[in-house]
Amino acid sequence: MGKKKDDYDRTLENLQIQWVEAQAWAIEQGVRTLIVFEGRDSAGKDGAIKRLTEYMSPRQTRVVALPKPNERETSQWYFQRYVPHLPAAGETVILNRSWYNRGGVEPVMGFCTPAQHEAFLREAPLFERMLTDDGIILIKFWLDISREEQAKRLAERVADPLKRFKVSPLDAEAQARWDAYSQARDQMLAATHARRAPWTIVATDDKKLARLNVIRHVLTRLDCPGQVHHRPDKAIVFPADQAAGRLAP
Repeated sequence: MGKKKDDYDRTLENLQIQWVEAQAWAIEQGVRTLIVFEGRDSAGKDGAIKRLTEYMSPRQTRVVALPKPNERETSQWYFQRYVPHLPAAGETVILNRSWYNRGGVEPVMGFCTPAQHEAFLREAPLFERMLTDDGIILIKFWLDISREEQAKRLAERVADPLKRFKVSPLDAEAQARWDAYSQARDQMLAATHARRAPWTIVATDDKKLARLNVIRHVLTRLDCPGQVHHRPDKAIVFPADQAAGRLAP
């Protein structure tokens, strides 16, 4: 076990060094990077983001996790509250959940109407095309997890006092509404996976492998000159249009 941990730590450090170098290049070149993390509850979004951002430039990096919209925001154009958080030149913005709340949580929990959900699935690819046409590098991750592993992690949250802030009133619904979330996920991926803004699926039952391969994928997408990357493991990271039979049912 010790050797395996050492191997992981060493690989993680090497990837983080490459990522720091890549971000320095992106800052110099004025590259705008937007990374979206979505997935089921307890799929490891926070852990992946932590390893990705651990040594990034604090002035050029923002992690955005928006709270529930207030009354004024619910009356706005749906995407409006996200626009002020888009990256400027040299910045990397990471969305810990995003406008895709309306692709999953909201329709499953009844927080939006069926008409609003349908409109979102039509409009999200158009919105994202505007972003990418303007030069933003948009990376979209869906972190997938098995039902059994999710149940285990949700139970660990409740038992661990250090994970108090991870516990949510919606946690119980993650298992109770598993099938509804699967249906919403499949519909969302089918409607919003596009050449300019593709979805990348990450299998996260093994947290450490998932974190390493998230960083590898970001490095390949940024494609910093002079770096030689090890490609992500195709068993862990794969495009949504190759996900048939590979997503947790």
